[in-house]
Amino acid sequence: MFQTILLGTDFSPGSRRALRLALALARKEKARLLIVHAVPSFAVADVEGRLVPRIRNQVEAAAHRNAERRMATLVRRARKSRVRAEGIVLTGEAAPAINRAAKRHRADLVMIGTHGRSGIRRALLGSVAAEVIGTASRPVLTVRSRRRSA
Repeated sequence: MFQTILLGTDFSPGSRRALRLALALARKEKARLLIVHAVPSFAVADVEGRLVPRIRNQVEAAAHRNAERRMATLVRRARKSRVRAEGIVLTGEAAPAINRAAKRHRADLVMIGTHGRSGIRRALLGSVAAEVIGTASRPVLTVRSRRRSA
């Protein structure tokens, strides 16, 4: 049913459960797992409010290197689990980057973890998962990071 499953990750503990389920599904379906992370763009200003592109570029490069290291760990884990996996680190806002990658790589399914925020926390922090769902051209499966008690 699925040939390519795209997993969006922010490397948080909440993303670990989504990874476990993505690995199980990819193994069952004999699908390729594409793991995607988006490094946000940064605006760095000096004390007078002027943008400092050199520092911004250094910050973005460091964030990208860190994401590449963390991604390599996830890809190794996936391959150890007998899943064909590839990791991609993108730059930009997470939800649009995830949806562009899903379209570009013809993903049959997008999976993403959700922190389960509600109320003011969601309003202030936003929800990448909600934005992915609202703008996706592919089916999206969200995985709650922790189970709610009944």
